[in-house]
Amino acid sequence: MPATDTPTRRRLTREQRARQLLDVAWALVGAEGTDALTLGRLAEAAGVTKPVAYDHFVTRNGLLAALYHDYDQRQTLIFNDRIAAAPAELTARAAAIASGYIDCVLSQGSDVQSILAALVGAPELREVRHCYQQEFIDNCADWLGPFAGDGQIPVEGRWAILGAAEALSEAVANGAIGKADAERELQRVIVSTVVRA
Repeated sequence: MPATDTPTRRRLTREQRARQLLDVAWALVGAEGTDALTLGRLAEAAGVTKPVAYDHFVTRNGLLAALYHDYDQRQTLIFNDRIAAAPAELTARAAAIASGYIDCVLSQGSDVQSILAALVGAPELREVRHCYQQEFIDNCADWLGPFAGDGQIPVEGRWAILGAAEALSEAVANGAIGKADAERELQRVIVSTVVRA
C-alpha cells in the first residue's frame, strides 16, 4: 500500500495546551469582548473539544481568573527587568516601578479591565487579585527597603503605593491623564513614602 502524505499531528503537553488556550482566549477577548468568552467558544476557536477546555479551566470564571493570572505573570517579568536595569538609587528605582506598572496596564489595554469587570464578586477574582496584591506589596519591601532609614517600608505605605499605581494606571488607560504625568506622580508618591519611612 502506498505511503500517504498525511502529516502526523503532534500532541501538545498539558502546559503547551494551556498556553495555546490562553493565547486564543486573549485573542477572543480582544476581538469579541469578555461577554462572548465561554469555554465552548474557546474550544471552538482553539480547535479542541469542549471537555479539553473544561479540563483546563473548569468554569468560565476559572478561565477569566487564569487570564488575569497570565497577565500578572507578564507584569512581574517586566517589573523584574525594569528593576534590574535601574540604577541603585531611590528616584531611579521609583521611576522604574512607576513606568513598569503603568506600561503593564497599558500593554493589555481594556482587556484586563474587562476581565476584572466580568469577575467582580467572584471568589476566583478575590483569590487571584489578593495573590497579585500581596506579591506587589512584598516586592515593594524588597525593591525600596534599602533606601529607607531603617531598611523597612511600613505595610500601609506599600498599600498606598499600590493604590496610587492602580488609580493612576486606570486614569491613563481611560485617557483622563497623560502617561508621563502619571509616571511622575507615581514616582513622587513612591519617593515620599520611602522618605517618610
